[in-house]
Amino acid sequence: MGRAYEVRKASIQKTGAAKAKLYSTFAKEIYLAAKGNPEIESNLHLKRVVEKAKRNQVPSDIINRAIDKAKGAGGEDYQELSYEGFGPGASTLIVKCLTDNVNRTVSFVREAFNKCHKSLGVTNSVAYNYDYLAIIGVKSNDEETIMMTLLDKGIEIVDIESLNEEIVITAKPSDASSIKDTLEELIPTIEYTIDEIGWYAKEKVTLEGEDLEVFTRLLGLLENIDDVTEVYHNVNLGE
Repeated sequence: MGRAYEVRKASIQKTGAAKAKLYSTFAKEIYLAAKGNPEIESNLHLKRVVEKAKRNQVPSDIINRAIDKAKGAGGEDYQELSYEGFGPGASTLIVKCLTDNVNRTVSFVREAFNKCHKSLGVTNSVAYNYDYLAIIGVKSNDEETIMMTLLDKGIEIVDIESLNEEIVITAKPSDASSIKDTLEELIPTIEYTIDEIGWYAKEKVTLEGEDLEVFTRLLGLLENIDDVTEVYHNVNLGE
């Protein structure tokens, strides 16, 4: 499935300098999840965010500092935001951010588009061409049991595939938690290989020449913004 490959590829690309940003993003997410209840065993959402951070090799001291920070009074109030924009040619982008200062973030995102002589769009000017999906992968070779159990619980599956003892489930983001509950009941020693929620283009476009150069520059500018956690787009950049 194309979307699953897209997620794996993005994960592989998060190396080097990108790791520092990845750590920062997880620190914010853990802090948010821990606010109000910093006890991992009694806060399922926090537990899953921490487990995902560990799968992404986030150091324990970063995880612990974020939880300790959440135990204090007050602190930052982060918001998750998405901005939609138009790149060169027929390219479009959805920029996901996690910020404690909305004015700062939108200013930086708009500046990146302006530097490339491109523009932000209004809400749903781009998103209607994308599917908002949860993609969950686990180590298993029992696709039939997993599929039937999920269906018996009334969980709608968009797609499911099995390859090399890995099962990848695509579903609505609102069903992600229920899917994980079900999988963890079925597989006590569960090992997640993919755990992502994001925007995936319904159709890809190919850019060449100057359009590709401008798009690559825009993508780089956006990914270098601290508040940006993910950039989704419809451009086929190849393998």
